[in-house]
Amino acid sequence: MEDRTDGSMSFWEHLDVLRKDLVKIAVATLVFAITVFFFKKEIFSVILAPKNGDFVIYRLFDLIDSWLGNVGETDFSVQLINTGLTEQFLIHVKTSMYVGFLCVLPYALYLLFHFVSPGLYDDEKKYSSRMVVSGYFMFMIGVLLSYFLIFPLTFRFLGTYQVSEEVVNMISLQSYMDTLIMMCLLMGIVFELPILCWLLGRLGVLSAPFMRRFRKHAVVAILVVAAIITPTSDAFTMLVVALPIWLLYELSIVVVRRVNPGKSCDTENNRLS
Repeated sequence: MEDRTDGSMSFWEHLDVLRKDLVKIAVATLVFAITVFFFKKEIFSVILAPKNGDFVIYRLFDLIDSWLGNVGETDFSVQLINTGLTEQFLIHVKTSMYVGFLCVLPYALYLLFHFVSPGLYDDEKKYSSRMVVSGYFMFMIGVLLSYFLIFPLTFRFLGTYQVSEEVVNMISLQSYMDTLIMMCLLMGIVFELPILCWLLGRLGVLSAPFMRRFRKHAVVAILVVAAIITPTSDAFTMLVVALPIWLLYELSIVVVRRVNPGKSCDTENNRLS
């Protein structure tokens, strides 16, 4: 087994290497952000697509309604407004930075993993590399699910909700972007649940029997998280969010069972019960 210590470099030299990696990540993010900045029309046509009734998820639900014999109101469009002199330009810049960072994220994870890998055993490198790659893909799946399903349903409900016909909704671009980014980020983080459970299972902290034992409690927690992610009083939208999170929890049980059957933990739980 290889030695985990690297005596050829001092602490400050390691710190300098980390600083260089962070600078590389920042420069790469800036380069991609500048590139994205010049594709304003294409980027915002994607970002603003959920505000129109011809978005893919709306068409799908309208098709399902027609199959069920329901005739719903398919004409849907919300006009966004701008309330600040510099707001649109600043949103353009921030959006370019966000998209640029998403493009650079695989490279950033590679550099950070390359930085810590000399201090890992060979088997730890193998599992860590899998965790990094899987974590990135799970994060992106969460972001895409939020963009294509959760955010559109939330926006359509809130954007068209009126307490009275005398009150007209005037939704700002800033509010739209803040909600979209927040929900995509939260769903990306939530989709890291199997990766986190896998890591805790590898460390022996979490076991499949323990997760099965507290499944009912987990369902309640999932509903609470879904209610936080979707700022609506619509039970349907909340269930749409809760369902994939529950499936992630069940997937996490399978993952943990493979890395840590948890016989000792199961025995302890039976003793406590």
